[in-house]
Amino acid sequence: MGTWNSRGLRGSFLEEIVNMTNEKYRMQKLALVQKIPTPIKPLKIDKETRHITLAYFDQKSTVDYIGVVQGIPVCFDAKECATETFALGNNVHEHQMAFMSDFEAQDGIAFLLIYFKEKEKYMYLPFADLKKFWDRMQAGGPKNFKLAEMDPGVRNPSDEHVILCFQRNRHDGVAVQVAV
Repeated sequence: MGTWNSRGLRGSFLEEIVNMTNEKYRMQKLALVQKIPTPIKPLKIDKETRHITLAYFDQKSTVDYIGVVQGIPVCFDAKECATETFALGNNVHEHQMAFMSDFEAQDGIAFLLIYFKEKEKYMYLPFADLKKFWDRMQAGGPKNFKLAEMDPGVRNPSDEHVILCFQRNRHDGVAVQVAV
């Protein structure tokens, strides 16, 4: 099993924004989406601060967030990327792909929300597109994808006060807008 030490704050900026958005949506009765904690087993705890300083992952996690948005089940991971290239092999795991595939088979919507720091862009990557990149990697292709390969039609919404805005037509699928 992997261990956790100082890597716990990776992605904390994006997660903080997503958590605030989730709370705003909950208060407005628009959605109920919760962060799923990664199960860990503490090995060392600082006696003064009572903070965990060393732990190992107790079991494999699924996704960062799961919930329902106006009757639409959603699950997603929030990822930060320092450059324009997203390292798929390092950030998404086979058990997560299986979970998201099973989730969509139950008529849910699975996706990644990626913040590209270098370009200051928030992007929505539907599971279908993620699967294409995943399958390409599994076939021996690149273990990453570039921001330019993503569909530009799912960013830059007009509302600048939320990070996610879901719209779904049961027949045409879902459109997700991302904003900050």
